[in-house]
Amino acid sequence: MLALFRRLALAATAASIVASSASALDRQVYDLPQGTHPHDVAPAPDGRVWYTAQRKGTLGILDPKTGDVREVPLGPRSAPHGVIQGPDGAAWITDGGQNAIVRFDPKTEEVKVWRLPEDAGYSNLNTGAFDRNGVHWFTGQNGIYGRLDPKTGDMKVFKDPKGRGPYGIASTPDGEIYYVSLAGSHLAKIDLETGEAKVIEPPTPNQGARRVWSDSQGRLWISEWNSGQLSMHDPKSGDWRAWKLPGERPRAYAVYVDERNIVWVSDFGGNAIHALDPKTETFATIPKSDEGADVRQILGRPGEVWLPESGADRLVVIRTGTTQ
Repeated sequence: MLALFRRLALAATAASIVASSASALDRQVYDLPQGTHPHDVAPAPDGRVWYTAQRKGTLGILDPKTGDVREVPLGPRSAPHGVIQGPDGAAWITDGGQNAIVRFDPKTEEVKVWRLPEDAGYSNLNTGAFDRNGVHWFTGQNGIYGRLDPKTGDMKVFKDPKGRGPYGIASTPDGEIYYVSLAGSHLAKIDLETGEAKVIEPPTPNQGARRVWSDSQGRLWISEWNSGQLSMHDPKSGDWRAWKLPGERPRAYAVYVDERNIVWVSDFGGNAIHALDPKTETFATIPKSDEGADVRQILGRPGEVWLPESGADRLVVIRTGTTQ
């Protein structure tokens, strides 16, 4: 499949989020097979890109150089939600349809499945992250979070202190794990030894914390679905700050912090991507490639920010003109 090439020159407000030598950001759009509904995306170690085709039960693999796409079936009743690259270079997938954690080895293409214990029930699995010990932690919107030790296969499932809602999860630079609850409107820190979750209440009530990501300083950036805010919590000081997204009725969904500590957040209300420079506290706004594009997650690697447009059956990369 051929890629569609588009260049997007941003307004002057975007100047603060690019390197001084770059005057514009480059956006490239890749069409996927119709009905793919890409939910999450993750750069692969070989330069390719993985995405979860939730409605097809497959892991998609895009070659950005050629635009070629192929899909790998993950198992009966698969409905994958999240995908990340693990420390082993494999794709780790939270599969709501199979109620399982799935690993795809890019070298052998082996698909391995760890199903949740039967007494965990249907968990509506969401997202995963690895701690400093190489243990995989995951969330389930039906009120659980859990861990899987890849070395032993040992899996444990815990109940969220406030019930339904665990959604986004992230690891900090020192390997701590935090997650947020959409229905419970809270942030939580996991004790890596006991598995206990300590609830941290944001100052905005009923904000609908949806996704969370850490910057290089260990500060936590949270997309607030109900409030339309991007908030930041500093675990070291305990401080909170919040920024309302641009537009009349913003709905913050995905959040990602790139290697320069620029904070990217998707806005369903404005059908846009916003990038916040914390130093200047200014937003740059980048329109999505089509109406109703619905970016539910953002990830990247140095110089690239990847966006799965689930409503448009597309992947989009914004190249920032920088590398680490």
